Amino acid sequence: MSEPGAQAAPEATRPAPPRARQPGAAARAAAYRRFWLIAAGVLAADQASKLWIAGRIAYPTTSADPGAIVLVPNFLYLIHVGNTGAAWSLFTGQSVLLGALAAATLAAIYFGRRALGLKEGSTQICFGLLCGGILGNLCDRLLHGHVIDFIDLHFGSYIYPTFNVADSGICVGVIAYLLKSLRSPES
Repeated sequence: MSEPGAQAAPEATRPAPPRARQPGAAARAAAYRRFWLIAAGVLAADQASKLWIAGRIAYPTTSADPGAIVLVPNFLYLIHVGNTGAAWSLFTGQSVLLGALAAATLAAIYFGRRALGLKEGSTQICFGLLCGGILGNLCDRLLHGHVIDFIDLHFGSYIYPTFNVADSGICVGVIAYLLKSLRSPES
């Protein structure tokens, strides 16, 4: 029993405010549609190009080998090599470690998507390129134990490290994001 003259606590008599309705999974995915489309496009182009190369050029083939496809003499060749390392063959032989690092990077981007501003369209483009490339090379590491590289550029006596579509997506995505960040550091 309450004492005479005592008043009930105001919170007990007020109804709880309505909870904001959370968007469904489809609506959340749609908010990142540019990201998903670009990542899927890079992944598809990367895997299709590697499948084409694997079906046309023996492994391993360098520009000096008879099986190489010469697109522009002394400049652009299509070859078929494997890279167990990272860019410029750094960490050669560390495919498992690099695969784990790729998976960790994808997880970090997923969990940090709000801090990265991934709902913004231009950021989605940058990270779509980056993540599509990471996924493309990760698929290679899981399927082949190495990344398939095939674009071989020669500049006189200098031979640029052989690369692929995924590598291009990663580089362009990172550079675009850095340029975007330099232009608008608050976002």
